[in-house]
Amino acid sequence: MTHPFIIVGLKTATLFLGGMITFYAFRAYKRTRSPALRALTIGFGAITVGSLLAGAMDQVVGLNRQLALIVESGLTAIGFGVILYSLYAE
Repeated sequence: MTHPFIIVGLKTATLFLGGMITFYAFRAYKRTRSPALRALTIGFGAITVGSLLAGAMDQVVGLNRQLALIVESGLTAIGFGVILYSLYAE
């Protein structure tokens, strides 16, 4: 069984790094108005929000860890799909 402090630490790192990537992608989108950068921002934002929700569901609300994992995995898949789209958008 994993120690809760390890999970909280890794989730915190994920939120910080994902938030920074999302922030800089958004700044680049605002500067260029590129649809690809907008999609990239949405994709990284979805992944970051998924991590936040999963952590909150598990640590704060105390819901089932499997449900938290489903939510996180779903938003990660959506985020990666949007990021993939951003690589082909013009």
